[in-house]
Amino acid sequence: MSLNIRPATTNDLEQILDIVNHSILHTTANYSYEIQTLEIQTQWFEDKKAKKLPVVVAELEGEVVGFGSYGQFREKIGYQYTVEHSVYVVDHVIGKGIGSQLLSELIRLAKEQGYQVMIGAIDADNAGSIAFHEKFGFVATGTLCEVGYKFDHWLDLVFMQLILK
Repeated sequence: MSLNIRPATTNDLEQILDIVNHSILHTTANYSYEIQTLEIQTQWFEDKKAKKLPVVVAELEGEVVGFGSYGQFREKIGYQYTVEHSVYVVDHVIGKGIGSQLLSELIRLAKEQGYQVMIGAIDADNAGSIAFHEKFGFVATGTLCEVGYKFDHWLDLVFMQLILK
């Protein structure tokens, strides 16, 4: 398995878009309902670059099989040292360590950029993602009950945090 974790480029956006749209249509990892367009995904990518926020991809034998990024947790200046991250991996490679390599790279970059805390917002029914984050030292700090609605039922959201310093 020849895996490469690297910064994303505009050439990766169609594959990232496929991953995002699959998560929208089939999972509660993403609370959006409507699939994204390439134009929207490109704007998201350009916004990340303009704010010096990373987008990294996992490339396996020429195919992007996962990506990760982080962004500002909240808009107010007092939150400037906290970021919220996302990691997505395609179904056929889940459990092969690709998500771990993506998250490790995001943690490394967040430390390098001087952030203090990394937040993960995870659907409460996603025990796999919660356990995954716990392996990295993330701690569940709270659950917001019934704040999301998708696939005809209410969703609870677990906040997990990792203090980076």
